[in-house]
Amino acid sequence: MTSSIVVQLQESLTHMKSQQQYRSLPSLEHQGRYVVSQGKTLLNIASNDYLGLGSDTELQGEFLKQIDRLPAAQRPKMSATSSRLLTGNDTQLQALESELQAWYQAAIGEQGLSTPKSVLVFNSGYHANIGILPALTALPVKTLILADKLVHASIIDGMRLSQSKLVTYRRYRHNDYEHLAKFIEQADETVERIIIVTESIFSMDGDRADLLQLIQLKSRDARIELYVDEAHAVGVLGDTGLGLAEETHTLADIDYLVGTFGKAFASMGAYIMCDEAVKQWLINTMRPLIFSTALPPINHAWTRFILAKMPNLTHQRTHLAQISIKLSRAIDQQHRTSPTAQNISYDSPIIPYILGDNACALAKAKQLQAAGFYALPIRPPTVPANTARIRLVMNAKLTNEDCERLIQQL
Repeated sequence: MTSSIVVQLQESLTHMKSQQQYRSLPSLEHQGRYVVSQGKTLLNIASNDYLGLGSDTELQGEFLKQIDRLPAAQRPKMSATSSRLLTGNDTQLQALESELQAWYQAAIGEQGLSTPKSVLVFNSGYHANIGILPALTALPVKTLILADKLVHASIIDGMRLSQSKLVTYRRYRHNDYEHLAKFIEQADETVERIIIVTESIFSMDGDRADLLQLIQLKSRDARIELYVDEAHAVGVLGDTGLGLAEETHTLADIDYLVGTFGKAFASMGAYIMCDEAVKQWLINTMRPLIFSTALPPINHAWTRFILAKMPNLTHQRTHLAQISIKLSRAIDQQHRTSPTAQNISYDSPIIPYILGDNACALAKAKQLQAAGFYALPIRPPTVPANTARIRLVMNAKLTNEDCERLIQQL
């Protein structure tokens, strides 16, 4: 590397610091509901561990005892050592996909439906979103992708990788379905396929997509397919924790239902629930799947262990909803994403506290940390300019007293 490149890097980093956009990796020690940062023990309100399973040492102990009871030869390995298409397609992974499929079938069965779906597991939500769309759009079909303005960076990257002479994408205003409908109306007659992409719960604003409205739009045009990323809804919403699509009885109407294990599941990995033909196409064309070493079998064993418990974690989901709405209602209107909103209902455990200015967000984070809360500032480019915030995240291990203490600091 030349010295001029080093100088440019240093100058760019200095500029980031001047804009309060410089980031560094924190040094943390986790202790149950708390993290130890710079010698201080702070209540963790920044993690995506929505059900508190990641900090549950009793649960981890139960899992390890279950593993210890297995004969040595049957214990899940610590590494897959290769991709799924070579030797990485372990029995734990195959069993996980079967159990996820059964989870889906049980949920739609409760809704009086019998639409089958196949399941394919990936290494992460990022792997899923950068790989699925490019694979789906590899067909020689003129395709228009329409995505919500606030979809995750991984989806944006997936759309960028999909672009070609036959594939374009546009982004409609956040949750503005009239704007989306205009894009559909304006679509050229030569467009054979329209893929609408949304998150079900948006990672930074914590609000919900209106899946029923999206499905109404889909019903008006046979070209439309619906791709829903349930990363922040899985485990949190739905009678059995399958997400917003389960809660709104829209499972059977979604073509590509994506979820992750790195949040409420307290594990690692992701999945898609889709038609069997789509699954086989992804196996044959999705580059992040084909060219990545699979996750360790021990990881999939832990995910299976959590999945078996997920439908019965109703109490945790109920408590999470109660403390989340309590906190949401306590935030002054000037600090909400929608300052004019009057009636606050439960959307998710993600409650943004909008400050606008980067320096203000940094100062508020320091104040909350001084008061004993591990809260972090979220700044552009993660969120739009002038919407810097504290991303307050509730989890089922927090008590009503914890919530009250936090409210006093806001």
